[in-house]
Amino acid sequence: MAKGMREIKRSIKSKQNTKQITKAMEMVASAKLKRAQDAAVASRPYTDKIKEVVASIASSGGAIKHPMLQSREVKRTAYLVVTSDRGLAGGYNANVLRKVWTEIQEKHKSPAEYDVFVIGRKGRDYFKRRNINLADEVTGLSDSPKFADIKSLAAAAVKGFETGKYDELNLVYNQFYNAITQVPVIKQLLPLDQSEFTGAKASYEYEPSPEKVLDVLLPKYAETVVYSAVLEGKASEFGARMTAMGNATKNATKMIAGLTLTYNRARQAAITQEIAEIVGGANAQA
Repeated sequence: MAKGMREIKRSIKSKQNTKQITKAMEMVASAKLKRAQDAAVASRPYTDKIKEVVASIASSGGAIKHPMLQSREVKRTAYLVVTSDRGLAGGYNANVLRKVWTEIQEKHKSPAEYDVFVIGRKGRDYFKRRNINLADEVTGLSDSPKFADIKSLAAAAVKGFETGKYDELNLVYNQFYNAITQVPVIKQLLPLDQSEFTGAKASYEYEPSPEKVLDVLLPKYAETVVYSAVLEGKASEFGARMTAMGNATKNATKMIAGLTLTYNRARQAAITQEIAEIVGGANAQA
């Protein structure tokens, strides 16, 4: 009995230590979530202004044509997948990777029909385990990533579409709604949906020409959308981690309560047995 009680006591201590760790991780993730949300919001004015200028050109009587706005027969597709470097974030990585892998298996008959660009160590390891060749990868992003951190990868993916290497470029990431809800989405990044750039009324004069301006702005716009997805992915990661660690803390609390009840019952049983033995011995002597 004493041996069993010692084991229960050790288990309670272990669960208490785990609870302290998960609680601390939940608080850290909560603080980082706030910063990630602020960063995502701060990036929107720049993206909105580029979109406004592009819209004013694209809606100018339909006379403007640009390869990044034109659909073509899809022979080769690129996927730009946003994941995290670390785990302990619930289903954050598993959900987005499962979604893109299902999409790849349903749409493509062989690896020759697609390329994968990946951000995050979890995504990189996932595709390498499946012997998928990666066109480019970025790992080791900070909790507050800068545009320069992913610019080369985003530019390479966009350039691949511009040069005709890819006929379609899809962005795969977790769309952030709140700390509890993050939904994995596959968004067509290129060709750009021209319907998004209609209805603009602002009047601009362009030098040297609207086409030349589009040559510069459209790639920048696409790269900025990638960066926005990375920021949203970071917010989703911290939200998922905060929720996962919160659930882990609650589970640890329940386990500690259950083990404490078991320990108290065992101790009471041991005391009752000792009293019974003492009484029995006294009666025998009498």
